[in-house]
Amino acid sequence: MSLILASGSPRRKELLALITPEYTVLPSDFDESALTAPTPRELALALARGKCGAVAALRPGDTVLGCDTVVEFGGRVFGKPRDKEDARRMLTALSGADHWVHTGVCLRRGERELCETASTRVRFYPIPAAELEAYLNTGEPYDKAGGYGIQGRAALFCEEIEGCYYNVMGLPVSRVARMLKNFE
Repeated sequence: MSLILASGSPRRKELLALITPEYTVLPSDFDESALTAPTPRELALALARGKCGAVAALRPGDTVLGCDTVVEFGGRVFGKPRDKEDARRMLTALSGADHWVHTGVCLRRGERELCETASTRVRFYPIPAAELEAYLNTGEPYDKAGGYGIQGRAALFCEEIEGCYYNVMGLPVSRVARMLKNFE
């Protein structure tokens, strides 16, 4: 079985290597801009399914893994921030509060498909203004859903996690490993 990761995310590549060293990377060109869903959790799954489907159409004989992660706060989706102000808005909202991180995971080979969503609750300590500004100046927030990377300096903001830590990084490792076993 040839496994293809439909993502160029360095975090997903690193985490998938914990499961198997035998995979190739083929980032998806799926246009996610017009996609909507009733809930953030369903949006994460729809995005993962779309990314997976775009690559699977090119490689129908291979097993394709598509993923997408969204941060949910108050029923709203916090994707990747557009700029520094957008990151500041997101992190100010998350400061001292609980939020959810949802990662949609989709496996497809030919007509066979297996999709799931992992959800993790994250609570941040209140983030002092000076720490927030210092974080915004690192450049770290700008390619990550919700404007933060839990594996980086944002670890200083995290008070509590309920669920899979790796899900917050973008790939729920143990769930994906089990999905792959069930997909063989």
